[in-house]
Amino acid sequence: MKADLSLVKAWKADTRGNLIFRGTAQNSNPDAGMAGKICIAEAEEIVPAGELDPNEIHLPGVYVNHLILATKNEKKIERLRIQQQDDSNNNAKGGGVVKGGRGRIMRRAGKEFKDGMYVNLGIGIPTMASNYIPEGVKIELQAENGLMGIGPYPPSEEVADADYINAGKETVTALPGASTFSSSNSFNMIRGSHINLTILGGLQCSATGDLANWIVPGKMVKGMGGAMDLVCAPGSRVVVTMDHTARDGSPKILNRCSLPLTGHNVVDRIITDMAVFDVDKKGGTGLTLVEIAPGISVDDVRAATGCDFKLALGVDGEIPLMDDFYDD
Repeated sequence: MKADLSLVKAWKADTRGNLIFRGTAQNSNPDAGMAGKICIAEAEEIVPAGELDPNEIHLPGVYVNHLILATKNEKKIERLRIQQQDDSNNNAKGGGVVKGGRGRIMRRAGKEFKDGMYVNLGIGIPTMASNYIPEGVKIELQAENGLMGIGPYPPSEEVADADYINAGKETVTALPGASTFSSSNSFNMIRGSHINLTILGGLQCSATGDLANWIVPGKMVKGMGGAMDLVCAPGSRVVVTMDHTARDGSPKILNRCSLPLTGHNVVDRIITDMAVFDVDKKGGTGLTLVEIAPGISVDDVRAATGCDFKLALGVDGEIPLMDDFYDD
């Protein structure tokens, strides 16, 4: 893509126009700088040529036409998240157990993690599922805005860093061994099948694995983010976590999605507060109910689901239960 003008903000620059970006602030900045016929770069600090390590340059000065020293460098944190903060999903303080339907979804989603996986998690319930990684399992969490090795939320507002955020603009930390990179490198990882598992939320899923999760017509959104690439990446397992029904009680699992699609025939598994379904996204045989929540009957699930499904009975002739360790 070519643009007449590119505007980028760098952490450091030298008088030759070479730029360094800090943390996840790298994201699309190098790509935007390279795309413009004219690139104007603003930098928090400008040093004489030769003071920057050539190995650390993210955007060579050949792309930069004009350089401006930034005088206002206060960075707004859009979504401050800290470890001791109650989140919108009623997370208990200090990483405590989340009860109820959404807690059940998080705990069950945690079972999807396998040792050594590279994983991308959507905001909300998928991100909170990382609190339930099974013992002995180590995974690497990727943010499509340019961070591999996402750590926990920062411990306090004082140490929260606007240059370290996830794709949902939440403050995060970087684990030892983490790496930052541009958005184009991030999507090279995704499109090149290097991300083993994607867990994300959904507005609707179909019986054949279609997913709608990025827009409700008439509602304002900032964009679809990286979901379309993530769910269509070859070889990546896609798990959708969501409430089984909408707020008005209508089914969110349907024969056919009525909302604009994020991806067609892309979902491998659906985890809700009522059940777990496997999806035959390629064979076209529909959904199979493989687990059910404690206290929920198959008839309850059928009444809340907008399409038919098969049953995967256990050796005892019953549907296996979802994890109920913390259920009252």
